[in-house]
Amino acid sequence: MWLEIQKLNTETFSLLKTARSEDGYVFNVYFIKVASSVINIISDVVSLFICVLIICSKYSQLLKQGTMKMILFRKFRVLILMVFLIACSMHIMIDLLPKLERRSNSGCSCSHKPSEDPQNWAKHRARSGAESGWPNKHTLRILQDFSNEPNSNISSHSLEKNTKAGNKTEAFKRIEHYAQNGDKKRRFIHDTVVTKNIPVKSSRLLALFDHPLFKRALPSLTDEDTLFNVNTDIRFDPNAATENQEWHAEGNMEEYTPTGGELTADSYPNWLRFHIGINRYELYSRHNLVIDALLRDLVSQRITSVAMKSGGTQLKLIMTFQNYGQALFKPMKQTREQETPPDFFYFSDFERHNAEIAAFHLDRILDFRRVPPVAGRLLNMTKEIKDMTRDKKLWKTFFISPANNICFYGECSYYCSTEHALCGKPDQIEGSLAAFLPDLALAKRKTWRNPWRRSYHKRKKAEWEVDPDYCEEVKQTPPYDSGTRLLDIMDMTIFDFLMGNMDRHHYETFEKFGNESFIIHLDNGRGFGKHSHDEVSILVPLSQCCRVRKSTHLRLQLLAKEEYQLSDLMSESLLRDKLIPILIQPHLEAMDRRLRHTLNVLADCIEKEGYSNVVEDDLASERKGAQMHTSPRGR
Repeated sequence: MWLEIQKLNTETFSLLKTARSEDGYVFNVYFIKVASSVINIISDVVSLFICVLIICSKYSQLLKQGTMKMILFRKFRVLILMVFLIACSMHIMIDLLPKLERRSNSGCSCSHKPSEDPQNWAKHRARSGAESGWPNKHTLRILQDFSNEPNSNISSHSLEKNTKAGNKTEAFKRIEHYAQNGDKKRRFIHDTVVTKNIPVKSSRLLALFDHPLFKRALPSLTDEDTLFNVNTDIRFDPNAATENQEWHAEGNMEEYTPTGGELTADSYPNWLRFHIGINRYELYSRHNLVIDALLRDLVSQRITSVAMKSGGTQLKLIMTFQNYGQALFKPMKQTREQETPPDFFYFSDFERHNAEIAAFHLDRILDFRRVPPVAGRLLNMTKEIKDMTRDKKLWKTFFISPANNICFYGECSYYCSTEHALCGKPDQIEGSLAAFLPDLALAKRKTWRNPWRRSYHKRKKAEWEVDPDYCEEVKQTPPYDSGTRLLDIMDMTIFDFLMGNMDRHHYETFEKFGNESFIIHLDNGRGFGKHSHDEVSILVPLSQCCRVRKSTHLRLQLLAKEEYQLSDLMSESLLRDKLIPILIQPHLEAMDRRLRHTLNVLADCIEKEGYSNVVEDDLASERKGAQMHTSPRGR
């Protein structure tokens, strides 16, 4: 009987250990170990109890004696408890011995895997590309209930090589981690995936940045032209800037102490150096090495605090890093190949994390440099979000899905419910991290209503959609009646059209620079929603006003040439991000198509009104460029 019970126990554990669903999800390894221990303990106790009953039945005559009654009845419970404790101890030791042996014999210096953390809820798992192919049909239901799609999170896809750009550059190498049991078909996603750009003989991106149009010097900067005036006598003290923040203190954040002794401006953290470099004409300079370092920080810096961002229609998280920098995290909601259904209104569309990443690279290629640095990152939802948040409203929305994946949904106006939860695979999710601009207490920003704002209504149309002469009214309204603000709107219009972004209802500027400053291109998550459709209504401001900077016009013409083709430049630039591919080839080709359409609109304007009346010559001389923000131009 004892052997039969042990055999049954072994078979039960074997079935439990190998059980899996049709989709290939396996039980949690820790649940298996706990379940096996419990089964073993129960079997031992049951076996012991059966043995006691057999003995009692065989020697039933002795039960009449008073001594045997006292042993069997008065101390029976104590005896059973002692046997139970001994069985528990033995099974715990048996379970721990293999782990201790592996730990003592292991000399691996590999990076820490999130799934090896005891706090993780599920085992690290990823399916190969053949098993988790792209969805073929993009229906309304798929988009609305994207989080329930087994193949919705494409973390494994995002780490694959972009074959479309293979003839231009061999982009990166990927380290694959396999399961310890030797099953090479099951790949594990690592949250510190190492990618390397292999040097290539010719880089179109470097050739573009070496073009004279990308080497024009800025006017001389005065104290009034820089956002901050650095006092080298004052040391950077992150504690002074964060002592009142809720995420500070309580001992879970290590002190940030840059090396090098006395702190100077060059030894400041990269996010602070980015803030110091902001001026009247740009967020960052063309060849600023700090931006590349900041992008690396966004991917590698340890996260010490997570909180939900207030306001907004969809969930966004504010993440604080070990060096006291902060970034806005937008989680993945759609696969790369999913398009916004034609029946969706622009104001109910998802905000895409890859659109934020691509927008930063597009803005850089257009030489606007008005989008804060954005990088893609693969996060462990347990270790880097749930365990790091003190927001109870966010923490209580975490749950484990029927597929054994970690999910959460937070609180927001749209798509924050169990039906639209954000789920990992099993506990990892990718998203975009956009570097924060300086705090409003240090650098105030002014919010402006976009003159070509859409109605955000199902039936109503905005005034500019029904009035073809709407721009003439705008030209007579401050701040569009002088300065460069109208030209900035045209730049933003071209930028949005290339992305297909219809959601530009407001924009911001730095208050210190008044009306003579650039527009900050924030919140680009609703771009790159449709590659099969070009929303020409986005270009209405350009076609109505027929105004553009000469530098912008020349750069657009340059990007339309074969040697500087926009799609190739974007493809090369996006290879630098950890979550490649960021955009699929149809989106890259759509940008080339939209660029040609933009140039056709400008050609029609020039033919209708004349070159000098359409193209604002901002390249005449450095003196004119220096005075552009102070000399109004009648329109």
